[in-house]
Amino acid sequence: MGAFLGVILSVFIGIVFLCKVFGFSIFKEKPSGLPNGSMWHFPFLGETLAYLKPHQSNSLGFFLQDHCSRYGNVFKSHLFGCPTVVSCDIELNTFILQNEETLFRSSYPKPVHDILGKLSMMLVSGDLHKKLRSVALSFINASKSSPEFLSYVDTLSLSFIHSWRAHTTRLEFFKEAKKLTFYLMLKNLMSIEPDDPLAENILEEFLTFMKGFVSLPVYIPGNAYSKAVKARRRILSTLKDAIKKREKIMGNVSNVKGDFLDELLQKDCLNDEEKVSVLLDLLFAGYETTSGLMALVVYFLAQAPSALQKLREEHQSLRERKKEGEPLNWEDYKKMEFTSHVISEALRCGNLVKFVHRKALKDVQFKEYTIPAGWQVLPIILATHLDPNLHKSPLEFNPWRWTDPATNRKVTPFGGGVRICPGAEIGKLETAFFLHHFVLNFRWKTKEEDGPMSCPYLDFKGGLVLQMEQIN
Repeated sequence: MGAFLGVILSVFIGIVFLCKVFGFSIFKEKPSGLPNGSMWHFPFLGETLAYLKPHQSNSLGFFLQDHCSRYGNVFKSHLFGCPTVVSCDIELNTFILQNEETLFRSSYPKPVHDILGKLSMMLVSGDLHKKLRSVALSFINASKSSPEFLSYVDTLSLSFIHSWRAHTTRLEFFKEAKKLTFYLMLKNLMSIEPDDPLAENILEEFLTFMKGFVSLPVYIPGNAYSKAVKARRRILSTLKDAIKKREKIMGNVSNVKGDFLDELLQKDCLNDEEKVSVLLDLLFAGYETTSGLMALVVYFLAQAPSALQKLREEHQSLRERKKEGEPLNWEDYKKMEFTSHVISEALRCGNLVKFVHRKALKDVQFKEYTIPAGWQVLPIILATHLDPNLHKSPLEFNPWRWTDPATNRKVTPFGGGVRICPGAEIGKLETAFFLHHFVLNFRWKTKEEDGPMSCPYLDFKGGLVLQMEQIN
């Protein structure tokens, strides 16, 4: 009995200690004016496990459905070790995103800091965030219309698609998309070609890194999270070595690559750690977000034959106006109107970013709600994307809804305010160029029993398998 009481006492002391570390006291009085909701479920964890329960990205999931039906689109909870206001309301979400640095600030849990690094643009605030973002944005804006970059995106996309013709087995599409987008970023940022052994080495490290990024953020030796933290260290070491090598040859004009690394090394406003962090941020964002977008577009198009046909017609018309083998350019991209609608609709339905973490810097009054200073705030982006009050038949993949300009004001796939994703346009451009060659080289059907295997199959690991057939 004494041993049992000792265990109970140890657990209680541990809970109090964790609450202390994460800045939350189980004995604090609850402020008035809060939204309705539930503040307690399990000590420290609160309702976090229920909130993080996996669900399809084109659905709210049970937690949000249940809480919104019980408490409304704005409710209080206890998540990630903090008292939290959860918002599934588009007006409040917009208010939060547009008042960054004045009323709210980025505030991700400590494990996210451990895996992304303290200088990640997603985590830093104030003048440091402005400085790092400005460096990244200037290069991205110059790259997206650069003939050299656009030609490389066109060439590498076509090369990947042609490589699939020889396959008679399943290809995991998301993995293929990750390779494509990662190699594009390596070339644009550091002039590393896909056949360079260093490219494959960095890609493998990133695969390990991402497995941990979406895992339970608890450091246990050998688990996905701990492997990811170690992979990040190795990636940083590789990037630092690349920077040192480039610095040694910078004096010779013939060695100038004209890539982001060259530009980065000339930024005296950044120290060495900041330069590495910006480089890592761009590799991470360009690799993960764009590959996810490509997978979403192909996934939804497979289930929307009318949209696929319309998309193919747009790209056939575009190709007919170009010479044989002529690469796509910036003017071609601006003419891809329906392609833009398809990409935007895939972002709305697929929700690459489901929510963001913010913290109230002061007591905030919004309509009838009070958000106390220091409380965590979670704007749920996917909730507004799937809101039937904002979108007719929200679960339907319907690119034609984007012919109404008002749709743009109801969808925020890349966030908003001063933290809106700087690489949004370049990710959409890469996806559009890839789609151009994809829809002109392949057609597909979704039932394996429709005949013997031809080349190749695209496997989405979610139950959808596309049998592709070459278009001669």
